[in-house]
Formats: sequence, structure tokens, C-alpha cells
Amino acid sequence: MRRRTGLAMAGVAAIAWSEWLNWRWSRTLVGNGGGAAETVVVLGFRNPAATANVINRWRVRAGIRSITADSAQGTRVIFSGGPTSGGASEAQLMADYAKSVLEFDGTVLLEDQSSTTWENITNVIPLLEDADHIKIASQPAHALKARAYLRRQRPDLAERLVRADDYRPGEWLFVKPLLAVYGLWTLRGLKADERKISP
Repeated sequence: MRRRTGLAMAGVAAIAWSEWLNWRWSRTLVGNGGGAAETVVVLGFRNPAATANVINRWRVRAGIRSITADSAQGTRVIFSGGPTSGGASEAQLMADYAKSVLEFDGTVLLEDQSSTTWENITNVIPLLEDADHIKIASQPAHALKARAYLRRQRPDLAERLVRADDYRPGEWLFVKPLLAVYGLWTLRGLKADERKISP
């Protein structure tokens, strides 16, 4: 009985820790930029199948719900991700899911050449030049890494970053501790100019 109680308390502590970490990551390296021209960048994930996988489907939903209600018609959504083993790009698979399943009828742009997060950011930069504020949608640690990369490549555009709706309490609840550990591992290589990233 005592062992079960200890395990339950450890599980609750791990979930609380991972919730806090993901909440914090979702609010790091973002500002309060204003303006009417909003752009949401949705980052792709490895997708060997012919349709969007569960992670890419979630990222698309996070991207679409990140659109500010009063600027929905003026918002551009960029799906970013290169070719998959099935031939179509991650960007195309995500766009297809957004249109056919989520019935998204807003402006969509595709960046279909990248194979890494660094390339995602490099390749979407030309599509961000006229954005007043920029949201990057992915799992919070991955989105933070992408924001840090934008800060390195184009600090002027990074000033326009605002928070995407990619963190919600209780979402991915039981896998969030694993995502938090993976996120810490993914962010380990970022250097001094992103000191605020460290928990």
C-alpha cells in the first residue's frame, strides 16, 4: 500500500513538473507584438505514411487554434516540412489535413524543402518579412527551439514573435513527462543568447 502511494505521488509530481515546464517553454522568447498581419508557422514531424500522423495532426490543430479570432481572414498559415518517404511533403500532408478534416479555408502557404528545424526557420523567413506578429506552433519545447533559431538568424523578425496556442493544461497529460524529458534533451545544445530557456 505504501509503495502504491509513493508511486502515485511520484506520478503526480512528474505530471505537475512536466505541465509547468511545458507552460514555461510556451511563454519563453515571445513578446506582445501587435498589428493586423498575423502569420502562424506549423512545423512538421517525421511522417512516413501517406496521411498526416498523430503528431502532425495535433500540430495542425494547435496552429489553427492559434489564429486570433479578430484577424482570422488576414492570417496566413505556413506549413513547413520537407518530403516524406511516401513522396508528398510533410507540409502538403498537414495542409491536406487542415483543409479536408478541419475545414480550414484561410490562406495557406507551403514550405516543402526542410528536413531539420534550422532549415524550417531558414526557409520560412522569406514568407515572414511582412508579418506584424509571428506564431510558431509545435510541441512547446520544439517551438521554443524554433523561436531561438529565428532569434539567431533574424533577430529583427524574432522581435515579432508572440505565443501560439500550443500549450493547454491536461493536453497530452500522461505522455507530457516524456515530452518534457525529451524537450530538455532537445534544448540542451542552445547557447548563451538563449539563457532564458533553461528551467
